[in-house]
Amino acid sequence: MYAIIDIETTGTSYLNGKITEIAILIHDGHRVIDEFSTLINPEQKIPYYIQQLTGITNRMVDDAPKFFEVAKKIVEMTEDQIFVAHNVSFDYNFIRQEFKNLGYDFVREKLCTVKLSRKLIPMKRSYSLSNLCADLNIENPHRHRAMGDAQATATLFGMLLSIDPNLAGISTQGFNSSLKPEFIKKLPEETGVYYFMDDKHEIIYVGKSTNIKSRVLSHLNNSTTKRALEMKNRVTEIDFEITGSELVALLLESNEIKKHKPVYNRALRRSIFNFGLFSDVDENGYIRFMVSRIDENSEQAPLTTFSSSMAAKKYLFTLVEENHLCQKLCGLYETKSSCFQYKIKECYGACIGEESPEDYNQRAGKIIAQYKYSHDSFLLVDKGRTDDECTVVKVEHGRYIGFGFASREVSGFDAVEYLSSAIKPFPECKDVHSIIRSHIKNSPRLKIIKLNSEI
Repeated sequence: MYAIIDIETTGTSYLNGKITEIAILIHDGHRVIDEFSTLINPEQKIPYYIQQLTGITNRMVDDAPKFFEVAKKIVEMTEDQIFVAHNVSFDYNFIRQEFKNLGYDFVREKLCTVKLSRKLIPMKRSYSLSNLCADLNIENPHRHRAMGDAQATATLFGMLLSIDPNLAGISTQGFNSSLKPEFIKKLPEETGVYYFMDDKHEIIYVGKSTNIKSRVLSHLNNSTTKRALEMKNRVTEIDFEITGSELVALLLESNEIKKHKPVYNRALRRSIFNFGLFSDVDENGYIRFMVSRIDENSEQAPLTTFSSSMAAKKYLFTLVEENHLCQKLCGLYETKSSCFQYKIKECYGACIGEESPEDYNQRAGKIIAQYKYSHDSFLLVDKGRTDDECTVVKVEHGRYIGFGFASREVSGFDAVEYLSSAIKPFPECKDVHSIIRSHIKNSPRLKIIKLNSEI
């Protein structure tokens, strides 16, 4: 059974917008068997351009019920139904947020007719509802009104079902026969870590994704290598942990792989951090850089990490060229005399002792410095598992301490102490610093809080 839903709203963001109209059609896989629609008082003004688009004015919703007054009806009609909508995330997130404001956790399995249309009706000029209706001769005289768009979506959904009657079912064909569909259905479309377990309840694989459900289904449906097929056939249980933050998901995944040593993480070489850029000082006092496979038993941590030796060497070549370093000292040019860069006057002669270690190391040292943290001790604050929560990662005196979850409500003088107290200790390892540095560099929204040395 399916609940085909469309809403009209005061804006495009569920974080500050509100619902002005909702329509629900209950579809049994063949036809619509029940329906409900109502205007909703959003308890905020409807912008003029939205009024022009939908035709719903402030006056029309003045006497309409507020969301809490129709919430029970929405829960009852959608319970045990699959939530279907065109661009489902929009409608689902708005409704989920309205319920969250009431203190209720609204969770439903979802289907998106946009995604299904792209898959089953390819090569269309556009997959907006209005354009699909025009291309497929679906009548919709009440565009941008909840019931009109819901009825059009229901007609489209019927067409999609006729193409693939099993499109809404979670097929376990090809999976291990002991893997129950319930394990798939409960998977969230959120960021976190997932676990594959065998019939002995042992963890055989750990992964992370910004969409756990999508990633797990990709594993189970698109296994092509011998080891991937072998792993799929051993999976009997799936568990997960939502983190909200991709940074924390990566940190947790790294720790869980090292802790449990899942057989297929090792066999498939799951870690992307296989090669590293290292540095040391040679007998003549010159800083040397080299690319090497990461050895978990080594005490020396890489400056940064790469997915392949080729990617690491390509990066090192760029560093050498941009900083006028010596290819010979960086292991990129084997010779007993001068390096190639010296011959084209890009190396200043460190390879044959013409440039002093002090001058050479001044440039090389700047490269090493860029891989050190800007602060000795700090907190990283990222989004949490809910809108009211944040994740916190702590680095103290250059060492990774761990992460935790905290409320966003605490602010002011006590905030730093409160955030620090939320940290759960995790082991220090080489991977985590590569993960943290990468996110500091590539995530501008990541908040960095410098800590005093005594904290």
